[in-house]
Formats: sequence, C-alpha cells, structure tokens
Amino acid sequence: MVVLFFAMVCGVYICSICLKQMSQNTKAKFLNIKVVNNDHQNSCPSSAHNNDIVLDQSLHYPQPGTFTREECGCNPVRYFAILSMQRSGSGWFETLLNSHINVSSNGEIFSVRERRMNISSIVKTMDKVYNLDWFTSASKNECSAAVGFKWMLNQGLIQHHKEIVEYFKKKGVSAIFLFRRNLLRRMISVLANSYDKDAKLLNGTHKSHVHSPLEAQILAEYKPKINVTLMMDELNKANETMTRAIEYFKSTRHIVLYYEDVVNNRTKLKDVQEFLKLPYRELESRQIKIHTAPLSKQVENWDDVQKALNGTSFGSYLY
Repeated sequence: MVVLFFAMVCGVYICSICLKQMSQNTKAKFLNIKVVNNDHQNSCPSSAHNNDIVLDQSLHYPQPGTFTREECGCNPVRYFAILSMQRSGSGWFETLLNSHINVSSNGEIFSVRERRMNISSIVKTMDKVYNLDWFTSASKNECSAAVGFKWMLNQGLIQHHKEIVEYFKKKGVSAIFLFRRNLLRRMISVLANSYDKDAKLLNGTHKSHVHSPLEAQILAEYKPKINVTLMMDELNKANETMTRAIEYFKSTRHIVLYYEDVVNNRTKLKDVQEFLKLPYRELESRQIKIHTAPLSKQVENWDDVQKALNGTSFGSYLY
C-alpha cells in the first residue's frame, strides 16, 4: 500500500510538471512567431530616403492589393519596359526574358486603346503592373525580381513621352530598346502579318508568332508586293521614329539592342540580365522564325525593290 501510494503521488507530480512545461512552450512559440513577423516587416528596406541615406532608386518592395507576397515580401523588384516597334522581334525577345524564373514581362498591354487614351490611364495601368497586381500567363508575381511589359512606340509612347520619361525616372524604370537594323525585312514582316490577319492561313486562325516549323513554312509562302513609290518614305519614317525615341528617353536608364545582334550573339542576353541585375540563366524561346529565305525569295516584285534601293542609304538592306 505504501509503494502504491508513493507511485500515485509521483504520477500526479510528474503530470503537473509536464502540463506546466507544455503551457510554457506554447506561449513561447506564439511569442516567437509574433516577434519574427514584426522583425520581417520592419527589416524590409525602403526604395525612398531612409535616415538621410539615398538607397538604390531602382529597388522596390511592392505591396500588392490582390495577394500577399508572403516569404518574398522583402525580395526587391526592379521595373523595366521593352520599347520597340511591331515586327522587330520583341515577341521573341520577351519570351526569352520570361524563361527566366525571376522575370515577369506581361506582354503588349497598351495594345488596348482604352489603356492609352490619355496620360492618366497610362499611369494607372503602369502603376497596376509595377505593383504586381497585373496578372498574365507570364506573371511570377510573388517572387519576381524584375517586372515589366512590352510597349510599341506608336501606342502613346511618343505622344506622351515627356510625362512617361518623368514617370520612368521617378519610379526607377529601366528602358530596354529593341529595334531591327534591317528595316526592309521589318517591312516585309509587317506586310505579311497584315495579310494573314485577313487571310488566316493557319486553319482559319491568325497567328503573329508560331511555335512549329510547319506553321512557319505556311506563313512564309506568302510573298507581299511592296509599293515602291512609298517604300523610301516608309523606311525613312521608321528610322526617324527609332532615332526620336532614343533621343526622348536618353535621360532614363536604358539599353539599346538590335534584333540581329541578339540572334547572332547570345552574349547580348547576358548583357540584358546584367542590365536588370538578375542572376544569370540560359534563356530559351519556343518561337520559330517565319522568314528564313533570302530576301529575293520573300518579295513578289523583288527586281523593282532592288532597283529602287540600289545606290541609296538603304542599299545595305538588300543583303
């Protein structure tokens, strides 16, 4: 009986000690979690001035209203915009960027007229993109290290360049210019793409970009006829537009790339990643080039085009 009584007393004592320790551990864990969360929020730097020290203006810590960035909340994000012209390789280039695990480039968002009706709608759209509240199939919002979009020069960019330049400088947006050196090849691509919008050669559907050699072959069979009378004016206009755009945005942080250089020299892609201060990755695209034949095989009235451009400043485009 004495042994049994002693065992019961010991059992009660041990249980009381265990319950007390469990209660203390639970409280300690709760307090620890709370402290970690507070430290996490306060440890995120600011892209503005902090204690009279100017931090990197290109670093941002968005707080989207549509979701929480969770563990990536303190990961800095850089803003960029790809500035280009239609049929200059910008779609292919953007798919290369989006193959980087830390990049979200959201496509040609200003192709929708309502978004570029005035500078207010333009700024509102850009704010939504850069705050990570814009969702596309390319979005990697939670842990994006660089977020941007593709913008054609004729989509309000030149028209509102003063206000946009100020926005870029204020927000620390980096501009990536992507142009095509051979403007004749660009013209052929524009005409062929315009024709396919009506003809819909691929089983009744129009595709500006393709992902199979067969689709590329079908689209490449069409040979546009170039209006030689208007050709020189169109080439001059395109060249002047590119020059003017670079001049307008020269005060922003920018890089100028040419499609031909990116195709022939893949180190250019490394330069882009360094420009955006991204960890280096091998970039890939599933897009297939449509026009691969010599220019003489792509134009219906090639002899007329050749005769008109020979001896001019655009003569090099023939080769």
